[in-house]
Amino acid sequence: MQTILIVIQVVLSLLLSLAILTQQRGTGLSATFGGSGTFYTSKRGAEKVLFNATIVLGVLFVANSIAYLFLV
Repeated sequence: MQTILIVIQVVLSLLLSLAILTQQRGTGLSATFGGSGTFYTSKRGAEKVLFNATIVLGVLFVANSIAYLFLV
């Protein structure tokens, strides 16, 4: 059980890091690929999915950490 939780923790940490690093502060996802991000707009499309995935991965990371703390 301990090994499974550690593997899950490593995978979640890598995915969470990747999700955070692909977001750019104050710009849109279009600026990542060369577009201009000179004004603020609401999150749409892939940017919104990435934002929500980051939240879900963060919650799963914390839940897995707590599970590891109490189950091991």
